[in-house]
Amino acid sequence: MEYELDMYVVDAFTEEKFKGNSAAVVPLKDWLEPDVMQKIATENNLSETAFVKKLSASKYQIRWFSPLTEIDFCGHATLASSFVLFKYYGCIGEIEFETLHVGNLTVVQNLDGRIEMNFPKQELEPVVICPAPLLNGLSIKPVEVLRNRQAYVAVMRSEDEVEKVTYDSEQLKQLAPFDVSITAAFDQYDFVSRYFWPANGGDEDPVTGSIHTGLAPYWSKKLGKKNLTAYQASKRGGVLFCDVEEERVTIAGYGVLYMKGIIYV
Repeated sequence: MEYELDMYVVDAFTEEKFKGNSAAVVPLKDWLEPDVMQKIATENNLSETAFVKKLSASKYQIRWFSPLTEIDFCGHATLASSFVLFKYYGCIGEIEFETLHVGNLTVVQNLDGRIEMNFPKQELEPVVICPAPLLNGLSIKPVEVLRNRQAYVAVMRSEDEVEKVTYDSEQLKQLAPFDVSITAAFDQYDFVSRYFWPANGGDEDPVTGSIHTGLAPYWSKKLGKKNLTAYQASKRGGVLFCDVEEERVTIAGYGVLYMKGIIYV
């Protein structure tokens, strides 16, 4: 039997349409089978499709799917989901998301529309022996390599190097299940980054909120400040506002609605 589901597409971490990172959001009354959610995400072919199920007035369960697989943590699709719930589903003040892998996440919306997401800190640890696929997969050799539960992080000398790096997807795939982020300090903001994830979703992710739970604490220590502004230098680009706490990181940004429609499953 075919049934209809509402779906929204939101550009996250931007105030300008066609910038930031697009995510689809599908509110549900009951969970679909995982293979059906995966097929929807594959059909959408966006960085992520988020599915949210209401538990109470301000509490939801959330799951995230890339075109290839279910993802255990996604920042931009959480922002997109929050945008939809605040704007179209009557949520006011704070939303709590229950997740499968990273605990409960709280989200608030400021008066100017900026959405603030409180995430667990995912500290980066130095890598003593750098994997050959990482060095072979990046066109510029990093000055430092670190890693957390999500990705390898290659620190470059400058924002110019970050923008000029080219990558070999086949090499980086060998690092699975880890993705790869490159980063450097940046005068215009506090730091800049790019994110490659050929093993888990696609080649280059436009804006990656989740990796900033590792990048922001790293640059907080380097720069001696807790409040940082970050820029992800993909073709679409996106701006993230980061506040580093003792055990948590607040990642904030804006969202813009691109599409509202109905899918038939």
